[in-house]
Amino acid sequence: MPHDALKNTRDDLRLGTRGLAASSKRNARNLLESARIYALSILVALLMGVAGWAFLAALRLATGAREAHLWLFFLLPVVNVATAWLYRNHGLRAQRGNNLVIDSTLGGSPIHKRMALLTFACSTATHLAGGSAGREGAAVQMGGTIASNVAQVFGIRGHDRRDLMMAGISAAFGAAFGTPLAGAFFGMEMCFIGKLDYSAALYCLTGSFVGNTVSRALGSPFVFERIASVPEMGPRVLAVVLAAAVAFGLTARLFTFCIRTVKRLYARFFTNYLVAAGVGGAVLTALFLGFGLSAYGGLSEWLVPAAFSGNTTLADPLAKLGMTALTVGAGFQGGEVTPLFGIGASLGGWLGEVALDDPSFMAALGMLGVFGAALNVPITTIMLGIDMFGASGAAYFVIVAFVSYLVAGHHAVYPAQRIVTPKRRSLKSEADLSVEHALEQRRAELAALDAGRGGSDAERGGPVAEHNADSLAVVSASSPAVTPAATLAAAPATPAAPPATPPAAPSTVPTVPASSLNSDASSRKDA
Repeated sequence: MPHDALKNTRDDLRLGTRGLAASSKRNARNLLESARIYALSILVALLMGVAGWAFLAALRLATGAREAHLWLFFLLPVVNVATAWLYRNHGLRAQRGNNLVIDSTLGGSPIHKRMALLTFACSTATHLAGGSAGREGAAVQMGGTIASNVAQVFGIRGHDRRDLMMAGISAAFGAAFGTPLAGAFFGMEMCFIGKLDYSAALYCLTGSFVGNTVSRALGSPFVFERIASVPEMGPRVLAVVLAAAVAFGLTARLFTFCIRTVKRLYARFFTNYLVAAGVGGAVLTALFLGFGLSAYGGLSEWLVPAAFSGNTTLADPLAKLGMTALTVGAGFQGGEVTPLFGIGASLGGWLGEVALDDPSFMAALGMLGVFGAALNVPITTIMLGIDMFGASGAAYFVIVAFVSYLVAGHHAVYPAQRIVTPKRRSLKSEADLSVEHALEQRRAELAALDAGRGGSDAERGGPVAEHNADSLAVVSASSPAVTPAATLAAAPATPAAPPATPPAAPSTVPTVPASSLNSDASSRKDA
């Protein structure tokens, strides 16, 4: 017995030693690979810091020229036609913008380097002519392009490439907005609804801080407003903040709805994409100059300080929202975040003046709430509040970030975002879909419901059948089918026999999981 016990002990020690050696080798290999990705994320951030500084400098020059020469608004049709032609004929898939960056991050398809050049030039042209757009779109696309090409040069694939892409996104946000904490979380959160990819945390944190540091060192100015005072959390203040958070979430939802609607209208009424681009630019020129709305062109950065000082009305967020939807929906390049800041701040400042006699506090919450709800990034929103306004109002930042996020539902500025954790129980069926496929599923369900009702009305000889058929045609025309399954689900079924009662709508609609999108994206050779 003692001999057997000693032998077993020796065997256990030998196995343990071998296991420890194997684990040490594996950890050493992982450490070397992590160090390699870490070094490349710093390289990407350095390049993005320079690109971000150059882009912000170009925007300042373009904005100054436009404000000094209002006749530049007449260039909007020319700029949009040129942008549409360039992207259609030379942009490859770059017209998908930030959605392409998301697909590339999750699916692995490369992004051609021309995307960065196109978005830099066309976004600057948009601001020179006065289009109401932002800067984060171009910045994220440049960061994604840089990261994708660095990964291609150094042979980075799989999960390591995904981490590097997220670091590039973080570097872009930090360099463009001067908010390194928010930038770090934005890279981990942008691609998903209901998920933070913590595996990329170190790379994103480093990328954002390096990108921000380089951009600032080269001369990018970042100025943030100050909250005059943060009120104590009492019942009245809490009620006002909760009501405002709901308003911010609804505003974000309206923002995304308006952009989608404008895109559908142009696609429906104009078969020639150049004609659509020209008309879109002409409409904006007429509104900016004919109706005195030129102040809402470009970034409209004046809205934020005006909101903090209580000099905005309800007309300001509505005007900026409308002009931004018309600009982005018509196909102009740029982004949405800076307009969202202006919309949220002006709405919050007006609400604060009315409800609390303190516009600055609610203006800050409005900036955060509308931004976070439209982009579905609640943790980034909280970090953005700390970056911009300090931690004294952090409790309110958390409340506004999550309430507005939930109110906005599964609507997004970036339709390629993957729904990992649905926001509400009623939306559980949309798990594992992208936002655009979730929206397509809803349209298919509505179309199938209309088809069932229409078939019943036709059998009864009622006049409603013709109306429903027309409605279905409108839905189909305005909603391009993203998946064959959704198209089949949307087609009206022919009843075999007259039913006694109207047939129930199908309970389920075929869906396309996010994994299929990833595999499809991976199969593409070039951006």
